[in-house]
Order: sequence, then structure tokens, then C-alpha cells
Amino acid sequence: MADLSFYVGVIGNVISLLMFLSPVSTFKRIIEHRSTENFESIPYICTLLNASLWTYYGLIKPEYLVSTINGFGVVVEIIYVIVFLVFAPRRLKVKTWILVGLLDLGFLAAAIIVPKLALQQKYQIDALGFLCAGLNVVMYGSPLAAMKTVVTTKSVEYMPFLLSFFLFLNGATWTFYAVLRRDFYLMVPNGIGCFLGVLQLVLYAIYRNAKPSKSDLSEKLIEEGSPANLISSSGQPPKKKANNW
Repeated sequence: MADLSFYVGVIGNVISLLMFLSPVSTFKRIIEHRSTENFESIPYICTLLNASLWTYYGLIKPEYLVSTINGFGVVVEIIYVIVFLVFAPRRLKVKTWILVGLLDLGFLAAAIIVPKLALQQKYQIDALGFLCAGLNVVMYGSPLAAMKTVVTTKSVEYMPFLLSFFLFLNGATWTFYAVLRRDFYLMVPNGIGCFLGVLQLVLYAIYRNAKPSKSDLSEKLIEEGSPANLISSSGQPPKKKANNW
């Protein structure tokens, strides 16, 4: 009979699958309009790198429940990047190709090859785990700009509830899994993600009924310069440059 960690890992796979598929509506919009509009490619490029490293980590650890879902994430993120490259304007297309080459090819290759050449086998997993954990912390910290805007504008318009909820749920599930498996490198970043998810839900509860005037909201957003990094809870990007997941 499978132990508890297996069932927790399966639940984590389902939640992570939903997170990987959450940008589908964004790319449906891009295909329908045949334009990337003001969307950015960086989130998908970084997620592709993160998923690739965790897939490799899960294979050599071995942690197959980690490698399976992140392997699925690699396929999904590659599709997102390809769609972006097809419909992006020339300047953004060149930028995207450069980032893909540097991060998803160059950095990934270095992260795999350098530990093999420089470290003994027993330390290679630790080096890769440390790198994966660091990248995950950075990715989990990306909503901090949205949280700052919620406090500044007293509005949750640019911090969707479902995204915050799944961030919390994903972090909590994989933290529990890591505790059961005694995996420090999974535990730390997902514990941080769970904590940040809780903070977002608390902010949402505090400000969900707040209704600042449109003029006040616009002025504060302009002052902060924040629309470039946020997602509208209405599912539509801000009029200015938006960094959508």
C-alpha cells in the first residue's frame, strides 16, 4: 500500500497542473487576436526554466511525483513560448529568443553540466536542489508587487482571488509532501509560497469590499507604476503594459 506522501504528491500534481494551465485564456486571446498585445514572455520563460530544473531534480533524486508534473509543465510552457514567438512583434520576438537562449538553454545546460564536472556525485543533487529552491523562492515572491498595490490602492482588482488561493494551496500541499519525504529543498520554497499565499488571502479578505474611486485608483497606480506587473481580476489586462501569467 502506498504511503501518505504518495497521495499528498498526487494531490500536489493536480493542483500544480491547474496552475500550469491557468494562462490558457491568455493564449487563447493571443491566438484569437493574432497578437501578443502588451503581454510579456518573461513569466513563461522563467517558468519553463524552473519546471525543467525540477524535472531533472526529480529524476536524479529520485522524486518521480516531482518530475512527472514538472515534465508536464515543461511541455505546456514550451507551447506557450512557441505561441508567443509566432504572434509577437519583431522586437519582442528577438528579445524572447535571446532570453530563451540564455535561460532555457544556456543556464539550464550549465546547471546540469557544471555540477557533474565540478562536484562529486553525492553533492550534485544538493547543488541542484539548492538552485531549484532559490528559483522557486524568486517565483513565489513575484506577487509581492501585487500585494503592495492592494495595500496602496485598497483594492483587490489587480490580485485575483483564484490565483492567490492556488498559490496557497500549491505551497501548502508540496510543503506537507516535503515534510513527509524529508526534502529540505522542496520544503523551504514551498513553505515560503504557502506563507505568501496566506498573506494574499488575508489582504483579499481585508480589501475585497473596499471601493475606491476610479480616479483615486488610477492616480495611485500611475504613481506606483504597477500595472506593468499585475493581473486584473476581471481577466482583462490593464490598458498599459501588463505582465500576465
